[in-house]
Formats: sequence, structure tokens, C-alpha cells
Amino acid sequence: MNLINEEITHKVFGQGDIVDQDESSVTVNFNEDTKKFVYPDAFGKFITLKDRDTAQSLKKVISKRETEKQELEKKREEEKERLALEQQVRKKLKNHKIHESSQIVFWLDEEEQQSVFTDWKVSTGKVQSGKNKGEPNRPARLRPNSASLLTAKKSDKPETERQILGLYMVDETFTGNLGDDGMLPAHSEFRIKLTDQETEKMLFWNYCSNKNYPHRMTWNSGKYRYFDNVWVAQILKDIIALKTGEEEVRAAENFLKYFCKMNALDMDNIPEANGTLKQ
Repeated sequence: MNLINEEITHKVFGQGDIVDQDESSVTVNFNEDTKKFVYPDAFGKFITLKDRDTAQSLKKVISKRETEKQELEKKREEEKERLALEQQVRKKLKNHKIHESSQIVFWLDEEEQQSVFTDWKVSTGKVQSGKNKGEPNRPARLRPNSASLLTAKKSDKPETERQILGLYMVDETFTGNLGDDGMLPAHSEFRIKLTDQETEKMLFWNYCSNKNYPHRMTWNSGKYRYFDNVWVAQILKDIIALKTGEEEVRAAENFLKYFCKMNALDMDNIPEANGTLKQ
């Protein structure tokens, strides 16, 4: 905003004219005695513009700058908190040996298929017998390096047509302890929901296989099972290839990068999927 030649009043030096200006300062002539002031900070505190319309316009400029400054400070604080949180997670993982099957895959019922992508959490189910009957299942291997893979199949379809609906990383503050509701919370950023067209191309058994029975595809009971770390990396890699929107591709790439970092995997050397359907 150009303020040169504008008349002002200073609380100490009195009346003057603005004779020079740059991005961070204004120079004011007070009866041939010039002084430089910080722009726009000095206005409203020490300097008042005589022209009301100009003063109102400057007020808007100052307000905008103040808002931008607050937003910048907020981002810096958020980044500071994020880095501190990452450091805490690294400390937790340092003492946690990563199991080769640290991931979890869920079989979602119809109700969960609707709610999971709104609430971004899923129940681990209840213990069915023993002294802990009725309490939430507590998957022992899960930590911040774990991903939650979401699958389903239609009741009239064979197990071979189980589809991947999406996945998410567990919350970065997750320590392995579930609340009384047994819900597994999602990371605030690393979440993917596939479209109906995409799920048709993402068959669960393209990635999963039973080492002892390589041609068997069964999931007779149970809410969840553990899943190999490398298999999730393969799934994310294929999701990246499926996505067409620039923003969605970038989000999936960031997910894969984060996942590989958290699970000590080489992102550039992920083997091709070799699940039961591919054998």
C-alpha cells in the first residue's frame, strides 16, 4: 500500500509527511527532521494517518498481516508438536522389535463398511471365552508402525473375491492399549478409501498366502488376523498405480513412504505381489 505524501500525526514528534517507504519501513519528515519507523507496526500504536479512508484501508492491511502472522505461528507450533511426537514414537519403537507381521487385516460386516470411513476406527471385537470373555480383543503386535487393512466380501461370493476397501495407519500415539470400546484409532493423515471400481481390482488374495498351505484361501471365522509388513507395502504400491488424481497419488505415495519408514522397509525394493491368486 503506497503511503508516500500522506500526512500523519506521531504521538511524540507531532505532525509530519511520509516521504519514503519500503516493505518494512516508512520515513517521515517532521519539519525537515526525518525519522524512520517500522511498517506497518508503528501505525495504530504511534502513528495516525489523517486521511480516514487511507487509515481504514491500512487497518485492513494490518489486520490481514496479523492474521497471516498468527497462522504462521500456529503452523510452527503444530510442526514443533509433530516433531516432538515423532521423537516420542521413535523412542517407543526403538525398544520395540518389529515383527514381520505387524499389520492387521479386518473382515468388516455391512454396518462397519458404512461407518469405518466416517469414524476412521474399527472394533477389534470381543473375547469369546475364558476369564476375559466379553472384554475387547487386544492385538499384541500392534504399534504405531501398524496398518489396518479393511476387507469385505459379499455373502454370496466365494472367499477368492474378498476385496480390499481401504486401509489406514494406526494413530501415531497408539501404544498398544485399546480403550474399553476396543476401537482401533486411525492416524490423522494416512488413510485411504478405495472407490467401488478400485476395490474390484484390489483382491485380498492377490497379496495374502498361507506359507504352510500356499493354495488354500480360507477365512472361516475371526474378526481379524495379522498380516505381513511387505504385503501392505505391495498393496500401497498397487494403489498408487490405480490412482489417477494428482492429489490422491501424492497422498498414497506419502502413505507408502511413511509406512516403509515405520517398518524399516526399502521403499525402492518392494517385491511384486505373489499371493495365492497369483500362484
